[in-house]
Amino acid sequence: MVNASWLEPRMNTKKVLTYLAVAFVIFYLFTQPANAAAAVKGVFGGITTGAERLGAFFTSLVAK
Repeated sequence: MVNASWLEPRMNTKKVLTYLAVAFVIFYLFTQPANAAAAVKGVFGGITTGAERLGAFFTSLVAK
């Protein structure tokens, strides 16, 4: 068996950073809801634009 005790500090750090990120998101949502909504809208707008462009790219590949 391999002793993986050297991984424990890294896993704890990852868990703490995850909790801090979640806490920051919750804090941001409660303190600036309009800006949070705009950020979410921008992210989903970017994903939508990327998906549309990817679809257009593959359509142009198949069409030729």
